[in-house]
Amino acid sequence: MSRACLIVGLTAALLGSAGARAEILAMANYESKPPEALKAFRHPVAGQTRQEGIAIIDVDPTSPNFKKIVETLPLPPDLVAHHIFYNRDSTKAYVTSLGKSELGVIDVTKRPFAVKQVAVPDCKIGEDVVFSADNTRWYVTCLGSANVIMGDAVKDVPTQTIALSHPYPHGISIHDGIDRILVTNTVRGSDLGDAGEMVTAIEASTGKVLESYKVSNKPSPSGEAPVEVVFVPGTNPPVAYVTNMYGGTLWTATWDAAKKGFNVAQAFDFGSVKAGVPLEIYVVSKNGRPDRLHVTTAKPGHLHIFDISQNAGQPKLLKSIATAEGAHHVAYTKDGRFAYVQNSLLNLPSMNDGSITLVDLNKGEAVDSIDALKDQGFAPNSIVLLPEWNDMAGH
Repeated sequence: MSRACLIVGLTAALLGSAGARAEILAMANYESKPPEALKAFRHPVAGQTRQEGIAIIDVDPTSPNFKKIVETLPLPPDLVAHHIFYNRDSTKAYVTSLGKSELGVIDVTKRPFAVKQVAVPDCKIGEDVVFSADNTRWYVTCLGSANVIMGDAVKDVPTQTIALSHPYPHGISIHDGIDRILVTNTVRGSDLGDAGEMVTAIEASTGKVLESYKVSNKPSPSGEAPVEVVFVPGTNPPVAYVTNMYGGTLWTATWDAAKKGFNVAQAFDFGSVKAGVPLEIYVVSKNGRPDRLHVTTAKPGHLHIFDISQNAGQPKLLKSIATAEGAHHVAYTKDGRFAYVQNSLLNLPSMNDGSITLVDLNKGEAVDSIDALKDQGFAPNSIVLLPEWNDMAGH
């Protein structure tokens, strides 16, 4: 073999081994646990001043760096960074804030990551973000100021303030096919009281507030606190799911083309499986069709898996997988094998475990716990995988 051939062969081998290196990177924003929570640790963590940041963690169980933080992006300690959302092409990640009237924007096509803070003066307690199908507009729910802010998703500037008919907006979902946005009416930010019971429809193209729908069978005020709402992709008629945080129920909102509105109905009672505080909703598709609906409950922590393959609006519970207290957001791999459950709800007592549960979806069970943040006295507030690995799961 000639020297040139040997060099070519070695180069190809090295490139091949590097390309095969195991790695799945997750992005999780985190904050310090309160001192009383740290006392419960088996190996207590020393007291610390409040800290916030975004951690990049290797969550591939076959990687030599499994469970290790490989990069950290510090955040201001008074930001109270809340949730992370990708735009439609996953080129930018948006981080909402409970503490400041700002929306963080991360260009995830460039490393190292950096956060650009966008001023959103009319938004107090920023919660959730959705994007128009053409990726030109974003909409942010502002729980503390009872409005939704529409913004230019190219320039990242607010363009319109939409005042709502019911306070405490939190969950938001958009369906461009029917030009509708649905927004939930949750709880007061200061003490999580004054729970709502409504879901409000908005005309997406204009920001016009339309009808509101009560998602409770109890007399008003029911105190159900609808928290999240997600449209199931590709259904006809369009169907959205709503979780009632205090009511412990799952509801559907089904589009009625004749009346250009929604019909709402209770679809599941989590009390029947001794689970409470339902939060996030995800849709896992198979062959381009909605197949499974996943819902987290925070107390105790579970990931519930429903079959919606036969009827998108009639979920059938298949399994409830125990995770840890405070089960909240979930990140999914594109190959459909793994789900990563972030276990912490607002750092609340008995719901801020601080771990990330690795669920093997093929086995239908939790297989490991990623404690990189928990062991340092931090609680993750949200989780996504970096775009190379991330499945949007209906979001």
